[in-house]
Amino acid sequence: MPTLLAVRVGVDMLVALAFWGLMRRYPGIGGPSWWGFASLVSIVGSVGLWLRGSAPDALAFGLGNTALCMIPLLFWMGVRSYLHLPRPMVHVALVGTLTLVAQLVFLLVWDLPRMRMASFALVTITVTVLALRDMVRADPLKRVPEMQALKLLTALEMLALIVFALTVLVAGLSVASVAPTALFFFMLAGLLRAVLCSALVAYRLRADGDRARQDLQLREANSRALIDNLSAGVVVYRPNHTISSINSAARRFFGWSEGGANPALAEPTGAGWQMLRGDGQPMRRHEMPFEHVLATGLPVRNVVVGVPVGGGDTVHWALCNGYPESDAQGGLRHVVLTFIDITSLKTAQGEQKALQAQLAQSQKMEALGTLAGGVAHDFNNILAAILGNADLARQDLAHDAPARESLHEISTAARRGRELVRQILAFSRQQPAERTRVDVGAILAETCGLMRSAVPPHVQLLHECHPETPAVLADATQLGQVLINLGTNAVHALEGRAGRVECHLDSVPASDPCLPADVAATCAKAGVGAVRLRVSDNGCGMSEAVRSRIFEPFFTTKAVGRGTGLGLPVVLGIVQVHGGAIDVQSRPGQGTTFTLYFPAAPDSPLPPTPDPVAATKTADPVTMTLRPPEDPETDRTETPSMAEALPAEQPHILYLDDDDTLVFLVRRLLERRGYCVTAFTDQQQAVKAVSENPQGFHLMLTDYNMPGMSGLDVARAVLALNPKLPVAVASGYITDELQAEAKAAGVREVVFKTDAVEAFCEVVARLVKPD
Repeated sequence: MPTLLAVRVGVDMLVALAFWGLMRRYPGIGGPSWWGFASLVSIVGSVGLWLRGSAPDALAFGLGNTALCMIPLLFWMGVRSYLHLPRPMVHVALVGTLTLVAQLVFLLVWDLPRMRMASFALVTITVTVLALRDMVRADPLKRVPEMQALKLLTALEMLALIVFALTVLVAGLSVASVAPTALFFFMLAGLLRAVLCSALVAYRLRADGDRARQDLQLREANSRALIDNLSAGVVVYRPNHTISSINSAARRFFGWSEGGANPALAEPTGAGWQMLRGDGQPMRRHEMPFEHVLATGLPVRNVVVGVPVGGGDTVHWALCNGYPESDAQGGLRHVVLTFIDITSLKTAQGEQKALQAQLAQSQKMEALGTLAGGVAHDFNNILAAILGNADLARQDLAHDAPARESLHEISTAARRGRELVRQILAFSRQQPAERTRVDVGAILAETCGLMRSAVPPHVQLLHECHPETPAVLADATQLGQVLINLGTNAVHALEGRAGRVECHLDSVPASDPCLPADVAATCAKAGVGAVRLRVSDNGCGMSEAVRSRIFEPFFTTKAVGRGTGLGLPVVLGIVQVHGGAIDVQSRPGQGTTFTLYFPAAPDSPLPPTPDPVAATKTADPVTMTLRPPEDPETDRTETPSMAEALPAEQPHILYLDDDDTLVFLVRRLLERRGYCVTAFTDQQQAVKAVSENPQGFHLMLTDYNMPGMSGLDVARAVLALNPKLPVAVASGYITDELQAEAKAAGVREVVFKTDAVEAFCEVVARLVKPD
């Protein structure tokens, strides 16, 4: 018996140390602490049995039996702690106390060994049954082999305890004869129980590990799904430039396939994956976000990068952020780059810049138009006075007088100033436009015929008109001016070398993608197509910097004296006033192509095509920029004697202008042609003269822009006195509104003031004739 007790004490001590190690290593598992405590209590019970006969009975029997009763109770508490069930500590203390009291009472008060044995067996069996109940509930489906084995062992222990109790209590055998066998059995059962409890701890560790791995895999799957469905691109690079992971948005941004990440695919730094800075220039290697993070270990934020895709034809723009991801030892594990696609924003910014450039161009045009309107009145008066007085002086001189050459140069310079004013007014859209249904093909043929005689022989001038090109609503003279200006620039672009200038005319439907948006909208609204006119050359071409400024007023690349810088602005003004648009394509050394789009006119018969010869004779002098300047000595025909054309009664002309120089000039011009002229510089005096003699005048010529009463106000006042009096108004800038107001006021004709010197006599001769 002492040997068995010594072995039991040694086994319990080893078991207690083993559970103590498990408790320290895995504090989250509650069972080992209780089971280790049960082993220590088992040592106390073994010592109590060992001391029987040599120690007081109260200590040997009372404390020893109580300790042996506490072993299954502590085991049960360990099972509940392992299963995360409540541990009733008060009940444990109460059961231990009651057991100790019962053992002492049946020992010291009534010495009843059988009652001590019965109370010991009852407590032990009850606690074992409760432990079995909890183990059955913990694994109802019997999926844990370790729990099933421990449950079977506990049942065997309970059965053995019942057998030993019945052997002593019923069969009458002595405790001393049964004790060695029972002690050996329960020592082996306790050792096996310790092994099974350790197996349960290992099972819990495996289950927790599997659960943790499943949770980790689930979190990783959720993270991957979240990242993969982000609109922002995410790329995780290894330090060796290979990709660890990449989401779909990044693949779309880089133009890669939607397949899995290719670990051999390097970070895009090659020629096909060159990153661009925000200004469109290639990034240097140290500027690239990945290289910057890799070199410095610091994050980068909000770097605008561009990545050419599709062979470099398209550039995707992104706002890039990058940060390093370190391992537990602080070493660089990954470099994470995120890309927020801002391609649409970049495109919108480009469109905004283009709109701002258009707005600036419009503001320049508006400023120049305002300037032209403000100075045209005084400037035209000055030019008219110069031209008129030079003409009068020439008439007063002999044909071979030396001063005629000087007067010729004065007239030439004044005419150049007159055409400059016309170009400014055309650019600012202040010239009157008589828009009718015209055949652009006929105008193109006439213009090319006019230019062919003026271009050098080594320049080929070609034109092609599609036979089904529709007509447009336009001013034929202004369209001719557009073609002359574009053709002149094309010839100049050849810089004296052999080359060709080609003009192509055709039509495009309103749905054609090449059609500008505003023209397409106009055509779609009217249900018509568009007329496309292309003027191209194979000359020197233009750089992007020059091309962006060609429509700026007074901007020119020609030598001093060869251009005013108003040709293309005039073209732009005329095209826009006709509801059209211009597209310019040019490359240095490869030539230039101007493409003009005009909305087609609604279907209706075309007017008769004008005679090219007659058209050449009546064309606006501004459109004849390829001809030499007109020579008054050779081109001007002698004015016929007005006495032959005048009626018997000398016509009386009333002339009104606030410029006394022009009043003096017009009086002299008209009086030389046999008219009686009454001139005023004050509006009220002119109205008073008509009121005093309403029938005494055959024609009234008045300036429009005057301080106080305008020319239309004077015309209304005069016509109120004599409704039959012909009235003509002269202006340096004529708008559609002015023509409409003049017609409503009863004015017979509106005269362009720059042409007043030549046109006044023609207007007078036409208006003084009786109807």
